[in-house]
Amino acid sequence: MATDVWGVLVEAQRLPWSFTPFGHVGPLKFGMTHDQVQAAVHGALSVAVSQGTSGSAGWAEFWLERRTDARFSGPAVTTYYDESIGLAGIAINALRGPQVTLEGMRLVGQTPSRLENEFTDYLVAHSRELRYSQRADPCSPQLGLVLRAQRAGDVVLSRPVMVAKAWADRCWDTSEGHIPTQEWTTFEW
Repeated sequence: MATDVWGVLVEAQRLPWSFTPFGHVGPLKFGMTHDQVQAAVHGALSVAVSQGTSGSAGWAEFWLERRTDARFSGPAVTTYYDESIGLAGIAINALRGPQVTLEGMRLVGQTPSRLENEFTDYLVAHSRELRYSQRADPCSPQLGLVLRAQRAGDVVLSRPVMVAKAWADRCWDTSEGHIPTQEWTTFEW
């Protein structure tokens, strides 16, 4: 299989995950504990390579298993926890994360402008609201989904962030929403 020089997995190399708003992202269910998340991804993703806490919230990064090519080294999935609800946010790395689909719409590693058009059409067809973050990321609080962008060398690819219902209100708001500042500043230009 051909690979990208910047370490971007081709579609066939990505784990296939689906997204049910406020329910699950692949094997991860909103509300899980960190230990339950580790058990759910065991075998597909490594245990948390890095993790930390900030106030009553925590985070962890999971890497792909069995990758010998250094271009694919790094986090595939970042999970965010809320002390009161458990797993509350899931961000998928654009370069090496699983391919997450919402009713057939591929959310990971896509050209942001094309995905934004497809996302907008989807929201209109389902009578859902479109919002934008202060960083111009399209978002739907009714789905708990923010479509962020991530650099891959000289290109930009989509990095979705999916949140639990308790975090959906103001999920587009980079200053007053529940998504941790760490997520908003991870791939700043």
